[in-house]
Amino acid sequence: MDTVAQMLTIIRNGSSAKLEKVDMPSSKMRENLAKILADTGYIRSFKVAKDSKQGIMRIYLKYDDAGEPAMTEIQKVSRPGKRSYVHAADVPTVRSGTGMCILSTNKGLLTGNEAKKQNVGGELLAVVW
Repeated sequence: MDTVAQMLTIIRNGSSAKLEKVDMPSSKMRENLAKILADTGYIRSFKVAKDSKQGIMRIYLKYDDAGEPAMTEIQKVSRPGKRSYVHAADVPTVRSGTGMCILSTNKGLLTGNEAKKQNVGGELLAVVW
């Protein structure tokens, strides 16, 4: 299974179940994705605990005062059967700028705004709002 899709599904399910935290196996790609989500305010924080295998990542989900999740929707765009690539000029604006897209570029994982600033394109991994 696609590890990014699995991560997004775990976050989506935990958020809809109003869980405080979710756990999943760790990887460099997942850590970078969680760092982007934490920096942009969609999750509170994350930790990686080392074990004898690959490590466990714990993501602390974020909710507002009314108990609603910080992210309304998180979707995987590029799939193993159908990859989605965009040029720097074609990086999409999500929900008129209220959301963000995450790209895998040759400079690492970047948000859509950072990719536009650095004038790089890449594989469109996910959209969040």
